[in-house]
Amino acid sequence: MPHIHLLSPRLANQIAAGEVVERPASVVKELVENALDAGAERVDVEIEQGGAKLIRVRDNGCGIGEDDLPLALSRHATSKITSLEDLESVASLGFRGEALASISSVSRLTLTSRTEFQEAASRVEVEGREMDARISPAAHPVGTTVEVRDLFFNTPARRKFLRTEKTEFNHVEECVRRQALSRFDAGFTLRHNQRVVQSLRPAESPLDRERRIGALCGQQFIDNAVVIDAEATGLRLWGWVALPTFSRSQADLQYFFVNGRVIRDKLVAHAVRQAYRDVLYNNRHPAFVLYLEVDPATVDVNVHPTKHEVRFRDGRLVHDFIFRTLHRALADVRPDDHLRGAVAQSVGRETAGQATLVDSMTGNGAEVGGAMSGAPSGYSGSGGNWNPNPPRQDWQASDQMAFYQSLNGGGGVSEQPARPVSTLSEVTPTPPADTGEEPPLGYAIAQLHGIYILAQSRAGMVVVDMHAAHERITYERMKRALAEQDLKSQPLLVPVSLAVSQKEAALAETHGEELHQLGLQIERIGPETLAVRQVPALLRGADTEQLVRDVLADLIEHGQSDRIEAVTHELLGTMACHGSVRANRQLTIPEMNSLLRDMEATERSGQCNHGRPTWTLVTLSELDKLFLRGR
Repeated sequence: MPHIHLLSPRLANQIAAGEVVERPASVVKELVENALDAGAERVDVEIEQGGAKLIRVRDNGCGIGEDDLPLALSRHATSKITSLEDLESVASLGFRGEALASISSVSRLTLTSRTEFQEAASRVEVEGREMDARISPAAHPVGTTVEVRDLFFNTPARRKFLRTEKTEFNHVEECVRRQALSRFDAGFTLRHNQRVVQSLRPAESPLDRERRIGALCGQQFIDNAVVIDAEATGLRLWGWVALPTFSRSQADLQYFFVNGRVIRDKLVAHAVRQAYRDVLYNNRHPAFVLYLEVDPATVDVNVHPTKHEVRFRDGRLVHDFIFRTLHRALADVRPDDHLRGAVAQSVGRETAGQATLVDSMTGNGAEVGGAMSGAPSGYSGSGGNWNPNPPRQDWQASDQMAFYQSLNGGGGVSEQPARPVSTLSEVTPTPPADTGEEPPLGYAIAQLHGIYILAQSRAGMVVVDMHAAHERITYERMKRALAEQDLKSQPLLVPVSLAVSQKEAALAETHGEELHQLGLQIERIGPETLAVRQVPALLRGADTEQLVRDVLADLIEHGQSDRIEAVTHELLGTMACHGSVRANRQLTIPEMNSLLRDMEATERSGQCNHGRPTWTLVTLSELDKLFLRGR
């Protein structure tokens, strides 16, 4: 073995650079975070050749004093913490004191800065080979500019691993996007090869924030997003989550911030995925921009050199808070929320009537209180023209009761082969009550091929998949009925014996009370053996061994398990699917309107149990385009 010796400062910094500086985007991240910590209200980022040739970050923060400039480039030198108490409650973005030293060891770095108490600025220059700081006077306003040239010029092996200029710049652009989303009070400019790519002013008002979100994440996202703001037990979660209909094929529009720091955390990802569980189609991903505010003392940000990961003191509390907040927000989404997004995306007519429509969709629409809060619309004559003042006629609750009795085998509506949709002259719809308002989904006018319900609203034409819609309504009712009762367990005639690891056996023994609440009675009968004596009554036909193993795996990974609930809901979904109205069932106009009113009052009615959409809207402007009206 060679003798133990101290590493040279240059080699130590280059080793640290291997952790901190992965690519040009890593440099931009560290420099922009330093600028924001310095109180900058404006951050300008200039890139050349994807960052390999030049990275320049200029800010108008508090600046660095002349005496501190050489020290700023030293390893483990920082102004953000001074004691262990500061480390246990970090409120800044950077604090380790490694970034500038690591960057300067693999590049040619120039740092120019001036404080408001100095008459002139100072400049310090360092090259990776020498690590000797050279200080000289300079002209510069209050603030700091950091220039990083020829990244990895002295480590050719690292430079060879850089991708194409376009790829590296895409990473830089994503980095700036995250920082711009984290700090609405600061303005950002991004230039690449002397071309302005992003120019964002500070966004203080809610409207300005939405505009920044739209500029960075796309206007469609903000048009289809639900605003969230909830507080509980010292936690606050706010931001925007997209409607389930605005899902993505990959997780490329997911931003989560803890006290202004962008993170990627398995606990957070699991909570979000659980909240979207039964409203997303297979292999689709939700989109969100969320901000969690917690006491800095309850979160450890010093668990990874790049600070992308954090550790919560009470992870289960944070997980449950995120899950329940998003779960409730998605449950409260009603058809009028979907209509608001659809109308915002369509090209509106330049008429007063269309302006009235948008107003009704964004805040002056009908209040949906229950299944009987609306009524079908009236038409004049056999031509099907809209009558804004139809005659008044009472809506009978017996129509809805007869509909659901027929679905449960009580008669009233007979199964018959599909037939062509009735003409409007054959339909005699019941006129609505004279309330002057219209439900979000409008009123049914016909049935198409025994599968779809056609409805008309002031927004345009609504098409409803009647089986998918009724499946969601039935599923939610079954979930409510189950939640109002205790989960019943059924003893097994012959207990199931499982061979597990000692860790799993100890976990089952420790969490015996929690497992019992889930309907499972598990006993440890050996160092590596468990006996399952009771299972939830609804799941008596399930694979008991696999179910228990999955529950234990969840407990190990997340500290809790929703596996029983997931499997139970999957079973309820299957039952709801088989118990819902099927294709080719001919419905009357009152029955169709009853289904529409129930959709407006049912949680998550925009998707069926499998995540497929239950209805869609064709706006008037889209219909006009099809027929070239107004040209």
